[in-house]
Amino acid sequence: MPSLLIIKMRRYVIAGNWKMNQTPTETRSFIKTLAPLVKGKDNCDIVLCVPFVDIWVAAEEAAGSNIHIGGQNVHFEEKGAFTGEISANMLRDVNAEYVIIGHSERRQYFGETDETVNKRLKTALAHGLKVILCVGEMLDARQAGITEEIVSMQVKLDLAGVSADELKNVIIAYEPVWAIGTGLTATPEQADETCGTIRAVIAKLYGKAAADEIIIQYGGSMNDKNAADLLAKENIDGGLIGGASLKPDAFTAIVSAAQ
Repeated sequence: MPSLLIIKMRRYVIAGNWKMNQTPTETRSFIKTLAPLVKGKDNCDIVLCVPFVDIWVAAEEAAGSNIHIGGQNVHFEEKGAFTGEISANMLRDVNAEYVIIGHSERRQYFGETDETVNKRLKTALAHGLKVILCVGEMLDARQAGITEEIVSMQVKLDLAGVSADELKNVIIAYEPVWAIGTGLTATPEQADETCGTIRAVIAKLYGKAAADEIIIQYGGSMNDKNAADLLAKENIDGGLIGGASLKPDAFTAIVSAAQ
């Protein structure tokens, strides 16, 4: 019998999360290098989520290319006495299109909860930003066999009050916390299984059509060596890339794997 070929109708999204790296000067140089490397690679969306001070430079340098720019966090209020925070209007005014919300480092180091993630997400959507919503389990949860319960709960709480129409501007990034910055990576089978769990939750909340449509990335140490195997899985529609997104050649290789 001939083998079955699975054709995914969802578009791949390869997004770089620079975290606290790159100055504006370095950002301009990086994008000058990256843009010609990814030119014509149009079978996926390419996003760089950069530090706040880099956004305007990144957007300026990426103009006219196939690279989209995003921020790494957003506050849920329009303005006010929130020292160190950034509003959705501020992101939009410097031409950010995307924003990461709920990254494990925000949850772990800066006190983010599912409640604040939900508030930030709804504010971002209300201002026309596309959201990369991060969910994922700690190592002890994986070892205890409760990954499905933890991730399902996060998805439900983080999307509370989000309409089916708004969901069209949400990408979910599954990032096992134990695989971020550690060099460890979930096997393609583990990653696909949990991304499938997320898709099943979306189906229960919004229906099968929404579940079939939503883009789910893998975000735990995806790099140029393992990207092809991860992206070949049915439920993995892209990557939220950390360290490899700071290397033009490595990032380009991941984009190429999504072609």
